[in-house]
Amino acid sequence: MTNPSLRQLDIFAQMVAAGSLTRCAQTLGVSSAVIERDMASLEMRLGYRLFDDIRGAARLTPAGRRTAQAMSLLAQDDPEDWAEEATPAPTPQPDPSPAPPPALPELLLDADAQLPSLPAAPPPANRAIILATPAPVFGHFQDALTAFEAANDDIAITLDLSVQSAVEAARAIESLRADIAYFYALEEPAGLPSRYGWSEQVNLYAGADHPLARAGSVSRGDLTITPQLAVDPRNGLRPIIDAALARGGARLGPVMLETDNMFDIITALREGAGCFAAFGPMARDLGRMSGIRRLALDVPLPAIEVRQTVNERSLSRPGVQALADFLFL
Repeated sequence: MTNPSLRQLDIFAQMVAAGSLTRCAQTLGVSSAVIERDMASLEMRLGYRLFDDIRGAARLTPAGRRTAQAMSLLAQDDPEDWAEEATPAPTPQPDPSPAPPPALPELLLDADAQLPSLPAAPPPANRAIILATPAPVFGHFQDALTAFEAANDDIAITLDLSVQSAVEAARAIESLRADIAYFYALEEPAGLPSRYGWSEQVNLYAGADHPLARAGSVSRGDLTITPQLAVDPRNGLRPIIDAALARGGARLGPVMLETDNMFDIITALREGAGCFAAFGPMARDLGRMSGIRRLALDVPLPAIEVRQTVNERSLSRPGVQALADFLFL
């Protein structure tokens, strides 16, 4: 596949369908170690665990169930052909009958998918509250969301994990794809009323033996000659991280690796291939890993804000404002 993150999400869907690591490995024709590695990498990117005891019963965590439900919601969009690593597909034959809906293994979460433009009609009063949020932000308040649902069993909540930036949040609100949306930004965006939730510091990481990792202070000049490792350009986090680096005056050297496969990033870091910018749960996990260190920058990079916006057309519906306030506390 062209994007390893899509492969990991496909494997997650296959794991849900198979119900065990062994059966999933047999279905995909790969080793259990490969699937376990990819699930660990995906959990690191999302910022929360998907399975309890993946080597055993492989039960979904509450967050894992939410993620599977969100993938089902996003499967309504037409995905790109993401099975490029599989055996070549046969030439499609004309079929006059309508295609059946996709089964669970075909459900795909694409954080960069273009959201369809829907008419700006008032939302039905009885539909579920749609909460759009980056996956790591959902990991931040998943316990609060569970508590709200337990206290309000008459309110249904649907999770959409496709929104990351202010532009995506505005599109989701305008199209009625979201009642409440969280998004990343460097400041409050114009034209989208929102409130500040918290900030997540952007840091740079390198292998423990890298010269910059051993330095007591790293200047902006030091960074210009240091190769860069980065997430895939199609990842919604990439422009957000690039904007933070630009605002902080951190011009890094040439990009040596672009991938959403965190195990590849970690391996390259430990081998001294360059430095990698991260924030949020991903930065937290990198900082705890052996063989990787956070660079001691002489001037910190800008923090990325997590902001919340609420669809004004949804405020008349029961629970929308209450949920927005509850998650914001």
